Amino acid sequence: MAKSSKKHASAYPAAQPAPDTEELEDLDLTGEPETHPDQDAQLLPASPAEPDGGLLPATVAPVTTLQHYLAEVRRYPYLSKEEELRLFHEYQTQGSREAAVQLILANLRVSVAIAYEYLHTGADHMDLIQEGNVGLMQAIKKFDPTKNVRFHAYAAWWARAYILRYLLNNYRLVKVGTTQDQRRLFYNLRKEKAKLEREGFAPDTKLLADRLNVRERDVIEMDQRLGSWELSLDQPLSEDSEGTLLDVLSSQEQPVDEQLGDLQLRELFREKLGTFIKTMGEREEDILRNRILSETPLTLEDLGHKYGITKERTRQLEARIINRLREYLKKEVKDFDQLRH
Repeated sequence: MAKSSKKHASAYPAAQPAPDTEELEDLDLTGEPETHPDQDAQLLPASPAEPDGGLLPATVAPVTTLQHYLAEVRRYPYLSKEEELRLFHEYQTQGSREAAVQLILANLRVSVAIAYEYLHTGADHMDLIQEGNVGLMQAIKKFDPTKNVRFHAYAAWWARAYILRYLLNNYRLVKVGTTQDQRRLFYNLRKEKAKLEREGFAPDTKLLADRLNVRERDVIEMDQRLGSWELSLDQPLSEDSEGTLLDVLSSQEQPVDEQLGDLQLRELFREKLGTFIKTMGEREEDILRNRILSETPLTLEDLGHKYGITKERTRQLEARIINRLREYLKKEVKDFDQLRH
């Protein structure tokens, strides 16, 4: 999901409240992006030369391929906390367009990383990135730098919200309607399935429909559109845990906006995770993939039966793997311990 700069992984004690969940989920999902009311006063006006309608700052050269776009994004350096605060001060007190542009350019990676999470829908990566960039513009206007939280952590919410709105409105593989029921399914289906499994229930269609207060037919359609296996650091650890792998690997009881922030480091985590897996034995890798990282984790009993060991022994192996991975990331990722402190 993106991460803070590899150069600037810092600790921020006070957390800015994330945008209200209803504010994000209740974005107008019926209008086309060009006419969406939130964009009437776009921070950065469109340029006639830009086929994307001005979703990117005017200083970003028009691009035709994802590869060219990523090369362009890499040209813009990360901002330190002090630089970020200075630019927001200029923007909010002087209305400086130049400051706003610099803030957006330095955070274009946020949209890239979040868009990557939705490639399983089959949507075009560049289209998703462009929608995420509109979310960045909204975040610029709504961000409160006095809350002592880095901008990218807050902006991730808005980039994700606009990407989800685009998928619901425009992409055939995902779109099943834009009613409240479809929005509820899109946001909550996988989460509810995981919750039922943690509670010991098989997440069948009828039970999911009852829990989400929607029709069984809608559950089936949405499940088909969203169904794909993903190795994710954001999935529940197990059927008896509400936490995710990143929660365990870093620290406990962290603010939600920080958990969803640091998008650059998340990509680094995934890279290092792949290297770590290569050092594991077959049984350990199986436990890591099918219990710790899986969207639908196997139970301790299932794994114990598979390897002829007790449930408690399986739990001990799981804890040892998590500890090893934590220590590995401490060595490989700069400022890992301070990421969410």
